Amino acid sequence: MTTVNETAPQRLSFSAELDEQRWDDHRYYHRSYVNQSLHLLSACCFLSSYVLIFVNPIAAVMIGWLLAMISRQSGHFFFEPKTYDEVNQATHAYKEEIKVGYNLYRKIWLLSIWVALPVVLWVTPSFFGALEARGGFFGFLHNLCLLWFVLGLCAILARGIHLMIVRTPQTGLVWMTKILTDPFHDIYIYHQAPLRLLRGERHDPMNEWHGRPRSV
Repeated sequence: MTTVNETAPQRLSFSAELDEQRWDDHRYYHRSYVNQSLHLLSACCFLSSYVLIFVNPIAAVMIGWLLAMISRQSGHFFFEPKTYDEVNQATHAYKEEIKVGYNLYRKIWLLSIWVALPVVLWVTPSFFGALEARGGFFGFLHNLCLLWFVLGLCAILARGIHLMIVRTPQTGLVWMTKILTDPFHDIYIYHQAPLRLLRGERHDPMNEWHGRPRSV
């Protein structure tokens, strides 16, 4: 999920702001090659979900949440350093404060809702009358995947609209575009992360962006 460089020009083109959000997200929140490798796995899973949503929506949602999201967020919670960032000269608290998308605090709330939904659905199979109550395991799974799918959409729309209000309409649209295209972009920039891990490297020096030098 993303941050924006507060020292960047206030008026950027859509593509320039998208590149800026991606760069800040990368340099602030993806220093660990373990995290980058997990994002590579997550990206492949999400792309599978993008295809399966038109063929097998239940499988698409299960892969998206259980494989893609868990691997993605595990990298952030367990492998990204939370100490002072010497490369970017920023504390973890500062990075959490300026994050455009979902910082760790917001992610905890989102994931808590995700975990709570199966429990609530088990207690009320119709989800308070909003769904058709379905019997059996597959009936339960069908409704659960529907709720998880709606949760994912709401998470993107809610934060995107909030950014449109507190920042600018373009910032919200850029962030939503970034989130939806992250799987493609993550494969592009993190495909070498597993190899670097095998070489014994642990953290990205953050001295280049898309193969070209980039100052921080």
